Amino acid sequence: MRWGKTNGERRPCRSMLYIPGDSPGMIQNAEVFGADSILLDLEDSITESGKDSARKMVGAFLADFDFGHLFVTVRVNAPDTPYFEKDLRAIIPYRPGAVRIPKCGKPADVIEAASLITKIEWGNGIQRGSVRIHAMIETALGVENAYAIARATRRISALTLGGQDLTADMFARKTRGGRELFYARSRVVTAARAAKIMAFDTVWTDIDDPEGLFAETREIVDLGFDGKAVIHPSQIEIIHKAFRPDASDVIKAKRIVEAAEKARHEGKGVISVDGRMVDAPVAARAERIVEMASLYEYGEELR
Repeated sequence: MRWGKTNGERRPCRSMLYIPGDSPGMIQNAEVFGADSILLDLEDSITESGKDSARKMVGAFLADFDFGHLFVTVRVNAPDTPYFEKDLRAIIPYRPGAVRIPKCGKPADVIEAASLITKIEWGNGIQRGSVRIHAMIETALGVENAYAIARATRRISALTLGGQDLTADMFARKTRGGRELFYARSRVVTAARAAKIMAFDTVWTDIDDPEGLFAETREIVDLGFDGKAVIHPSQIEIIHKAFRPDASDVIKAKRIVEAAEKARHEGKGVISVDGRMVDAPVAARAERIVEMASLYEYGEELR
């Protein structure tokens, strides 16, 4: 799966903008910000005294508001909190594209969540599996169990890294270069690819350091992530710029895709481009580059 999906539609998720669930102004203007997707938050951005009202507000927007092209995910509170089941029972009936579940440390965390979601779907006449799960990996245990979590239920469509809680759990020092997260990022994206689901990176917290955000996003693009969480609208354009494939890569990828399509049409199992043999993984990567390039304008660069 290269794009996020809602109701069978293919959509990019390069940027996933967090919006507090108690911020009606931001929710109403969600499509204006330019993100590929939004994360309506019921967890960290909401105080304990505001949990109930935020939950009701998000449910009301999901019921009546047109989010346009946006893929909508709701981050609920963690399974070990008293808000988790309330969140799911209030949100699932309105069928968001996905729910993001924090603190997934072992397969049982997502299996139990999937079971509860299924019961809620059944009770509301919703087709089973309509609402997907994005499992947040935020602890050392979660990192080590990443593949098992990814494979725990078919309802999971993405793994997503929660860098702030993870660094705290590891007693690691947060650095601008992000070396403390390199292993976790590699582990999470590898687990996601092995399970054939998407992988999303953590937020960049310094909104006054766009250069650092661009550099980090380029790194996670190179690692194979599908997108990155965003805490401020000003970060969206920077992330999209970092995901833009180089023109030279697009030109080469198009040649590979064309050659692969020709080979399939002719019934050939082996293709050659520029005198080099191209196998299936290389062809798949080329398709991904071409698909991503379709989101950008290149003009004369591709001629």
